[in-house]
Amino acid sequence: MPARGPKRTVITVKGIIFKQFEAMVTSLHGEGAWDALVDRTPLQTAEGYFIGPKNYPDDDLFGLIGSVSEATGKPPEELLAAFGRYLFPALAAQFPVFLRPGITAKRFLLSVDRVIHVEVLKLHPDAGLPKLTYEDPAPNRLVILYRSPRQLCDLALGLIDGVGTYFKEDIQVSKTTCTKRGDEACRFECTFSERSG
Repeated sequence: MPARGPKRTVITVKGIIFKQFEAMVTSLHGEGAWDALVDRTPLQTAEGYFIGPKNYPDDDLFGLIGSVSEATGKPPEELLAAFGRYLFPALAAQFPVFLRPGITAKRFLLSVDRVIHVEVLKLHPDAGLPKLTYEDPAPNRLVILYRSPRQLCDLALGLIDGVGTYFKEDIQVSKTTCTKRGDEACRFECTFSERSG
């Protein structure tokens, strides 16, 4: 599991994230897999029933990931990244307004904090979104600095991969700093290229 640190204020996650995690588990392991996962995971949410627009403790998400990790032997970081890759096309289908024709993967990523998160907060002021800042060193490069008390940078890494797949671009990503190692921010250094074939 990602390092959680000392006891802290409860941070919440929107139910839509849990619903998409349920969809991924079900698609990979069958109809009964989600109920079995919920049954073996100590959750703060009654009966593991998550509703899209509501907020739920992020510890429930980490608990579910931990249970999958124990069952599969895969590290939580790998599972979070896989979930991010699964999650992006689902979010894109739900919010197509943010995917204008002709936009590139880089331009989309640059819009996340400046446009998408602004609009999300208008609808859900209590959404605990990560803070993203950017460096733009070259036309085919982008640096994303990710800050969040949740430390879900592995999910963010998977989402970036999902963006590349969606836009049919190759995005090579190197995470050169990480808050889980005590750094001030997680630094994703991205290089973009057209996907061959």
